[in-house]
Amino acid sequence: MATVTTNSTAADRGLRERIDAFLASMGQGFNAYLERRSRKDEIARLEAMSDAELARLGIARDRIVHHVFRDLFYV
Repeated sequence: MATVTTNSTAADRGLRERIDAFLASMGQGFNAYLERRSRKDEIARLEAMSDAELARLGIARDRIVHHVFRDLFYV
């Protein structure tokens, strides 16, 4: 069995922590972008529907954005 020995210094650990933090923040930004894009597409899909189609879904045209973001708001 092979054993890996590392002689990491505090500076190495600090650099790794900064890189990890940077990559984590990039991931959070990417996730936010994907969610926003998904909701934007849903809004466009609903806005393309006729008033009758929206009524069948129980959505008024002026409430499309509220409907799409309903999980983020309590009202």
